[in-house]
Formats: sequence, structure tokens, C-alpha cells
Amino acid sequence: MLSVQKISITLGSRNILCDVTLEMAKGAVVALLGPNGAGKTTLLRALNGSVPVASGEIKLDGRPLREFSRREIAKSIAIVAQENETKFPVTVSEFVLAGRFARGGAFGWETEEDVRAALEALRRCDLVDFETRVMNELSGGERQRVVLARAIATEAKILLLDEPTANLDLAHQAMMFRLIRERVKSENCSAVVITHDLNLAAEFADEILMLKHGAVFAYGVPDAVLNQKNIDEVYDVQVLLDENPASGKVRVTTIY
Repeated sequence: MLSVQKISITLGSRNILCDVTLEMAKGAVVALLGPNGAGKTTLLRALNGSVPVASGEIKLDGRPLREFSRREIAKSIAIVAQENETKFPVTVSEFVLAGRFARGGAFGWETEEDVRAALEALRRCDLVDFETRVMNELSGGERQRVVLARAIATEAKILLLDEPTANLDLAHQAMMFRLIRERVKSENCSAVVITHDLNLAAEFADEILMLKHGAVFAYGVPDAVLNQKNIDEVYDVQVLLDENPASGKVRVTTIY
């Protein structure tokens, strides 16, 4: 899986990330928390090799990530980014099937296995009968679910998700996180999820990495990380913490 050892990333003279360490275990969901500008998206992009590191090392299955080709990385790591606008008309099925390119099929060259994987991903993301819809005509929430379906169709063992619940209604927010967690557990893979929703992180994440100014402020299980001191110092907001009566997980309520 992915191992991140004391990586730092710079942009010009500005330090974006500093000495970040993260171990992604099989069967685990890690939530990335922190205010805007904390370095969450940069870290996520570094995890699939899109952003080079200035120091430190990222390893995939014990091998430095920088030694992998883009195609090799795509077989193991799928990313769901915030920006998912398409620049030309493409149907939902074509978009999802394109995620299979690393396995040798896309746009007219798909195999039966590619089609099966795509249809199953659409079903799991509540997108049955969406196959012929055009991506540019979908709502933001529908498009976000299609992007997740594409990532799932890759059958990559590592999912990287940048605010996957953006633009989703409450029902589909819960569905999104539940689907991610079920896939991680059933297939013994792993996921890193950026979210601003502390309660969703508490409910669905196994571990939380909290960033502040590009550095790790706290890292551990949700109950340990989501305490009043950490939330106050990172977000500069007062909260009330109690137990969710349905799940027993920590619940965060902002005090206005």
C-alpha cells in the first residue's frame, strides 16, 4: 500500500507541506481534515505522483512512487478530484469506461470485463439508467457520483477523494461515504478522503490526519483527534462534543 515518510513540498519559495508522514493500512479509510490552504489537496495529488516532493519519500508496495509509470500508478491508485467538468460531450458510460484505460480498454476497445466493471460501479453509485446521459447535462451532484463510479470501475486498490460529497444532498453524502467504507472493507483496499464535515469523518474514517499550515497537527483515531483543543486551534471555532446516540461515535456541534 502507500507509505508516506516525512515528505515536504515547495512551490517557489513557499512551503506547502512540511515533514508529513502517513501510513495507509489495508482495509482503512483515512480522512484528511484542516482549513482551506492547509495543504490537503496538495498532499492528495502527491499521493498519486501528480505533484513532486522536495524531500522525503512516497512508496507504493515498498517501491518508490517516482519509479512507477503513470499507467502503473493508474492501475493501483484512482483519484476523485473536485473539478470534474468535461470539456466535450461524453456519455456517462463512456466517461466511466475511460477509467479502465490502464487495464487496456476504453472508447470502443472495451472488453466484457470492462463493461461489467463499469455497470457495477454505476449501480453501486445509484446511477442505473444514466448510461446514455451526457456528462455536461448532469447536475453537480450527479456528476460527482459519476466521477466516483469511474474511480470504482478502475478496481484500483487505493482511492484518493477530494471532497467527494461536494454538491451532494444529505442522502447521497451518506451513501458516498458508506460506499467508500464498504468497498475498502470488502476488498481490503484503502482510501484517503478530504472532507470539511467533521461528523462524516468521525462516522466513517478509521483514522484522521489533521493538517495546519502544511504540517501534521494531529493524527490518530477519530475520538483522539476530534477534541475541543484540536478543533479550536486548527479551525479557531468553539464546538460542543458529545456522543452520536445512533452510532456511539463522537459528534461535533459548532457553537455560534
